[in-house]
Amino acid sequence: MALMITDDCINCDVCEPECPNAAISMGPDIYEIDPHKCTECVGHFDVPQCQEVCPVACIPLNPDWIETAEQLLIKYQVLTAEK
Repeated sequence: MALMITDDCINCDVCEPECPNAAISMGPDIYEIDPHKCTECVGHFDVPQCQEVCPVACIPLNPDWIETAEQLLIKYQVLTAEK
């Protein structure tokens, strides 16, 4: 699954620079995660870096964007091949 940022976000700015896929950006009110770019850090780290640094724990799995570990790895490979 991709991750998502909930309304509990306090716009502290710590998650955006931690995302290795540049999937996090400022939305109209709070930060948002682009599910097309989010791999839950698969291929980069053992755990999602945005979740690790978030002081209010507002970054759960996105239930509307279900992906297997294999799908996340393929997405990682596609995203890193473009660079």
